[in-house]
Parts: sequence; structure tokens; C-alpha cells
Amino acid sequence: MKHITILVPDGEVNLSTIVGAYQIFTRANAYWKENDGRDLFKIQLVGVSPKVDLYGRLFAVQPHTHIAAIDQTNLIVIPALIHNFQKAIKQNKLMMDWAKKQYKNGAEIATMCTGAFLLASSGLLNGRACSTHWSDADTFRTMFPEVNLQTDKLITDENGIYTNGGAYSFLNLLIYLIEKYFDRQTAIFCSKEFQIEMDRQSQSPFIIFKGQKLHGDEMVKEAQAYIESNLDEKLSIEDLCSKFATGRRNFDRRFIKATGNTPLEYAQRVKIEMAKKSFETSRKTVNEVMYEAGYSDVKAFRKVFRKITGISPLEYKGRYNREGMN
Repeated sequence: MKHITILVPDGEVNLSTIVGAYQIFTRANAYWKENDGRDLFKIQLVGVSPKVDLYGRLFAVQPHTHIAAIDQTNLIVIPALIHNFQKAIKQNKLMMDWAKKQYKNGAEIATMCTGAFLLASSGLLNGRACSTHWSDADTFRTMFPEVNLQTDKLITDENGIYTNGGAYSFLNLLIYLIEKYFDRQTAIFCSKEFQIEMDRQSQSPFIIFKGQKLHGDEMVKEAQAYIESNLDEKLSIEDLCSKFATGRRNFDRRFIKATGNTPLEYAQRVKIEMAKKSFETSRKTVNEVMYEAGYSDVKAFRKVFRKITGISPLEYKGRYNREGMN
């Protein structure tokens, strides 16, 4: 029988990602047995401590067994952490060493939301694509610069390592894994049973762009502040270079190193974030918001908006306007 290991790290972890993974994998296994007459997987909660207290001891998780008892597993699931990532990494080094060894022996690994911080600490994500909660992206990039972080992606799948975006989007990853490890029919059943949307691939509509400020380049910070203060203008990168007395190549290089975006991409993201907030809170039309964001060509505005959010301006307004207005 194959094996699924759901890790229970020491420290503050997100209980829902542990319970959700165990419940949905167990239901998939039961559905498989109903149709095939046998269990496909043994599913266990595995840890280092006999009991892990969570949320100020309001809840506790008791793993089925210790990691040392698992000689071989097919899939390791790492739940989400609740902030204080450095502390969690130190507390769970033994667990990550074990996971790294299992991966080298053929196991696959899936991380949920900020569980990516634990896996990244093992070095297994270096040079690979990864997603995590968009609100922790700057912290992640600072801690793990060698990882190819892609916060627009809801799910990444590369060389037997799976990661996903934030919060309850871990449910979408579970459906994705069930299709991989069981079959499409079982995934559809679980999608309907737990009412989880299938085949969702992007967390872009949910990202709140705050600007990457966790860096020490003062010139870039000044440029960011200037961009953010002149949203209604059509910014020229050449004018910015002139304003800060630097060449275009050097300006681009420093900006990308500090923020992860080119100056143009940064300006687009700031403008689209302003547009999103306007769609959420006002009765303004798409054209009105477009002009406020410094665009005069509706086709160009729609193209950039869809590129950043994954949906059209009109779709975004219809979905998130607080008064439910079209």
C-alpha cells in the first residue's frame, strides 16, 4: 500500500491545513475503496513531538507516529505556518532533513501556503518555481533569494514538488493532488463533495499589491515613492532616470534587484492596484477609473489589468464591488 505523510511541525501551524488534508485525502481513499475494493493509500499524521498545542493550547494535534517510524513514503504534505517563520524553521530542522532524505529516495512533497518557508529552508526549492501567500512574498524573497517565487500562480508543479498560494487555496491543491495520485473521477467526486472549485490556477485576483519596500536601496525607494505619488500621469522611465541622475541600464538593474520588477512593471502594478480599489469602492465606470490610473487607451488598460489580475476590469468590478453593482 502506498503512503501519504501529513506533517505536524512543532510551533504555530495552521490547523485547518492539517485537518483539511487529512479529511479530504481520507475521503478520496474511501471513495476509491468503494469503487475498487481496496485502500490505495495509508494516510498518517507524522511529527517529532507526541502532541503539538496550537492557538494558545485551544487545540492540540497528536500525530499517529514519529517521522523515524516512516521508512518510505510517496507524498509528504507540509501544512501552513502562522508567521514567525525563522522560529519555525529552527524548531523543525530535523523534520526537514527527514523530508529532504525522503525526496532523494523518490517521495514527492507538497507545501500549503506558508509551508513553503519550511521546504525552502531545506534547499530543495533553490532554482525552482514556488508559490506562497502573496502577503508574505517580500519576506520570502528576502529569506530565500535563490527560489523562483511566483505569487501569481495558485499551484506550482515541478520535479515532484508542489506548492500553492495563500489561505484556503490549499483546498485547490488537494484536489489537484487527488487527481494526480488517484484519478480524475475521484478528484471530481471530492470537488463536488467538499464544494471546491476544480482547475483553478491563479491567485492573481486576490493579491493586494503594497510595493516591495524590504530593501536598502534609497534611490529605488525614492523612485517608488515618486511613482506612487503620480499615478494619474503617464510616466516616462527616461524622465525617472534623469530625475535620479542615473543611466537607464543601471536604473533598471537596481530597481529589479530591489523590487523584483522593472520600473515599468512596478508602475503598472501600482496603477492597477489603485484601479482595483476604485472598482471595489465606487460607482465609477471602467473608463473613469482608466483615466484616473493614467491610461488613455482602453484596450491597453484592459490588457495590463488582465495580465496582473487574471480577469477583465468589468469582471473584477462585478465580483468585488462592495455594493454588488455592475
